[in-house]
Amino acid sequence: MSQPDYGSSGRYGIGTPQANPTVEPEFGILMPRTASLHAVRLTSLQEKSEDRLCEYLESVSDYLERFDRLQLSAFGFACTASSYLLGQKTEDKILSRLRRSYDIFTATQAIDWTLKKLTAKRILIAAPYPKTIREAGYDYWTNAGYDVREILHIETTSTDTRSIYELQSQDAIAMLESSNLDDVDAVLLSGTGMPSLKALALDWPVPVVSSNLCLAARMMDGREPLDGIFPQGWRERLAQATVT
Repeated sequence: MSQPDYGSSGRYGIGTPQANPTVEPEFGILMPRTASLHAVRLTSLQEKSEDRLCEYLESVSDYLERFDRLQLSAFGFACTASSYLLGQKTEDKILSRLRRSYDIFTATQAIDWTLKKLTAKRILIAAPYPKTIREAGYDYWTNAGYDVREILHIETTSTDTRSIYELQSQDAIAMLESSNLDDVDAVLLSGTGMPSLKALALDWPVPVVSSNLCLAARMMDGREPLDGIFPQGWRERLAQATVT
């Protein structure tokens, strides 16, 4: 079979929440130019954020069907809060029922993989979620064996999680600059809708990772070149894609 014009090194599927404007641009920077990204929108008519987020993951099989016969290299479920709210046992049960020829990863699975590669146990989380989701995130990572020192709340204009999409990387940067990072092994910027790459590109005293970075790296592991946990060339692509 001859190489395709696009996606010669891999075709990657991504499921992103219906109003999320951040996942595709950040993955476009994180993924190499020889990879192609194919997005499906996670949709729900639920008005309450928590119900909407749960429905995304509960319906993941339906979203995979929308790829029809497209042969993916891997699929990433790009909504961290869905896993927090449902919990790891339910998450694992949902994923265990999926039968595909390609690997399927959730953002939380990818974060766990990344933190283990960093040998990080003591973590600080910065997140723009309302209280219910922050508490669910604390429980998720504590149950996974991590010492969550604190969850910093990045303020948004509403408890509706769609208000996260109004944020900029500078919001995360300001939060980290005002925080004590001496007593942690790593920092997680949690939430695929919060822009994060400009924050990751700065020098910090400990590793700082994000939901989107972790998911992209996990999907690419063994398929695309990585520098540790970071995709090769991503900083150059970030500089080309953003204005200063």
